[in-house]
Amino acid sequence: MLQTPSGGAGSGTAARDSGLMSIGTVLNVLREEFPEVTISKIRFLEAEGLIEPQRTPSGYRKFSAGDVERLGHVLRMQRDHYLPLKVIREHLDAMERGEAVPLPVVGRQRGAEDALEVLEGPTVARVGRAELLAAADIGEAELAEWESYGLLVPLADGSYDAEAVTVATLVAELGRFGIEPRHLRVMKAAADREAGLVDQVVAPLKRHRNPQTRALAEARTKELAALTMKLHASLVKTALGVRLP
Repeated sequence: MLQTPSGGAGSGTAARDSGLMSIGTVLNVLREEFPEVTISKIRFLEAEGLIEPQRTPSGYRKFSAGDVERLGHVLRMQRDHYLPLKVIREHLDAMERGEAVPLPVVGRQRGAEDALEVLEGPTVARVGRAELLAAADIGEAELAEWESYGLLVPLADGSYDAEAVTVATLVAELGRFGIEPRHLRVMKAAADREAGLVDQVVAPLKRHRNPQTRALAEARTKELAALTMKLHASLVKTALGVRLP
């Protein structure tokens, strides 16, 4: 059974005290840490194979302590690491088998100060459209609107770069403050200009015939990207006159 990390919802204790739980009880337990979780979300995660609650003869779901702990892991990895469901499922299944596996990294985790370390970590190259919708908890209409503003761009095969999960999640979070996708075009334009500057610096290394030099170009790109992100964050803080952790 998976062990709930420290700082979790306390779901394991509650579940053990009350035995098998209804989906409504599970919702109340999880909402302590995940106030936005819904019954529909829990049912969706079940449909995606993340949990397998028991069923009564009349068809009602009954969740064990292990089910609730696993749900907490899933929601935590979505919230804190922006991982798509397929990656979360594979990671938890490996943990259930007793395998010591590092947590995969999709794009940028929370905390701009960790940008360089995160960029250098193992990444998941692509996510499917359904995985992106599920990870960001958005609908087709929202995704289509964001694509129309260039905030998200599908690859040739219809999938998305893993960083799209981070972008979609942050766009959704900003939307709760009334910042609409059309307002974010200026950020997208600035990001494109910054990326162009980095690419201009490393372009000579990328064109080199020596494989080691091309590898250096990739490392240099990651380093410059991290520095650019930190500078951008500092400039925004200075412009707003605020100090953030």
